[in-house]
Order: sequence, then structure tokens, then C-alpha cells
Amino acid sequence: FNAKIPELSNPSVCMRDPQRVQEILQSMVKAGSNTVQVISDFDMTLTRFAYNGKRCPTCHNILDNSNLISNDCKIELKELLNTYYPIEIDSSRSIEEKLPLMVEWWTKAHELLVQQKIRKDLLAMVVQESDAMLREGYKLLFDHLYEHSIPLLIFSAGIGDILEEVIRQAGVFHPNVKVFSNYMDFDESGELRAFKGELIHIYNKREGALLNTGHFQELRTRPNVLLLGDSLGDLTMADGVHDMENILKIGFLNDKVEERKQSYLDSYDIVLLKDETLEVPNAIMHIYNQLRMFHDNLLF
Repeated sequence: FNAKIPELSNPSVCMRDPQRVQEILQSMVKAGSNTVQVISDFDMTLTRFAYNGKRCPTCHNILDNSNLISNDCKIELKELLNTYYPIEIDSSRSIEEKLPLMVEWWTKAHELLVQQKIRKDLLAMVVQESDAMLREGYKLLFDHLYEHSIPLLIFSAGIGDILEEVIRQAGVFHPNVKVFSNYMDFDESGELRAFKGELIHIYNKREGALLNTGHFQELRTRPNVLLLGDSLGDLTMADGVHDMENILKIGFLNDKVEERKQSYLDSYDIVLLKDETLEVPNAIMHIYNQLRMFHDNLLF
């Protein structure tokens, strides 16, 4: 049975080494879907970067754009974005150089949000009123993973409470989904008073993965990983996986495509340029279906 995927010929698909991609796929498919887990980023990976030419919000943006936040706070958050986002995507700076600046950004943003005394019971409404959208084909992917008992681990530098609400409202927050993110801590009256635990930002997902090795323990029998991300910081999300056999890394390159393309091609096995769909991950998962049907047919 040959792992052939016509979707890999889509114009948005770039690969530095197509032969290597084919080999990884063959090996993963041969091992079977019960050995696979999917590890993914959330903002701009499972969600859209843009729709009809308009930027879609991240988990933080959903709050920043909402009426739960004062205008003064919005201005301060915007200033932080204008200061730090160009640094985040600057291909001339090293990750080591960016790291303390990203911590600074997230910490300042969280402090501003805490001052706003955000109410837990209003989060669902804020998500509902936002322009957040999961990528085209999301239902197929989430439902397929659930039906085949394939774990989906989401590592996000966003806000866990908002992220979960986006998935819940889309009707795909299945029991196989596990989220590692920044969660809000509310007081007895339901007002935001802090953020819980260690800060997860774009460049320390490796620590997040290693800190949560207890969770990865359960997944010991799943040494084949499909990794989905949209930044170079996402490449370390699978570092908690022990005895990994195969990892296929798919990167969504949404912004500043020309200047970042080479670094993405050097880091990800498959790079998707300005692709707002989950067509390629879905096609890969579809192979397991075909394989199962292929085997079933052989039995009869």
C-alpha cells in the first residue's frame, strides 16, 4: 500500500525534501493509526490567519477587541503588539535573543488583563461575538481524530479559557483533546485575579512539553507524531515524547512569506504558504482510513 497524497501537489505546498516526506509517511502509515498522536499549536495553525482579506483574531486578540476591556487598556495592548510582534517574526534575530522579550510581552499583557477584572461568565459571549474561525476542514480533522481515538495535544501561548471556548462553540471539543496553555485564575466572585502556573509563550513550548511528561507517559505507545505549527517556536512541542519513531512537521507560513520561507523549509517537512485550510493534515489522516478499508477488503 503506497502512501500517495495528491494534496501534496497543491500550489500552496512546499517541501525541501519530498522523498524524505514520502519515507516518513510510509513509515507512519505502516505503524498504524493507533501509534499516532497529533501535537498542534492553536492560533494561526488550527485557526485561520485571515478570512476574505481580513486578519482573524488570536485568543489574546479576542479579549483585546472585546468590550470587557477599557479603551486605555486596548491602547496599551496595541502598543505592546506594535513593539513586540515585529521582533517575534524578525528572521534576523535568534530565538535566544527573542526569548526574554517574548516573556516581557506576555507578562505585561497578562498584567494589563488582570487589572481589567474580567468576568468568567462573559467569556463565552466574547468568543461568540468575535471573528475567530477555525481553518476550513476543521470538523473533518477533529471528528476523525476522535473517532479513531487519536490524541490531539494543543500547545498554545494564547489563553486556554478562550481557546477551549472557541473549540467548544465549533462543536469539536472532544474528549481526546488536551490543552496546555495559559489559564485564567478567577476569584470566588468569578473575576480574573491572575494567570495560573508557568507562563507559556511562543518560544518555551519545549519546557511545556518536558514539564508535562506525565501526560506524555500515557502516550508512550504512540511514538509517531504529526506536528502542526506556524512558528519556529512550535518545532519543540513534541520534545516530551519518549522513544519517538517518526515525526512529520507541517508548518503554516501565514505572514512575511518571502523573507521567512527558507527558514521554514529548513525546519518543517511540509510548508503551507498562505493556506487557510486543513486540507493537507486531513489528507494524511485519510490515508489511515483508506488503509483500514484496504486491509478489510483483503480479509474478505
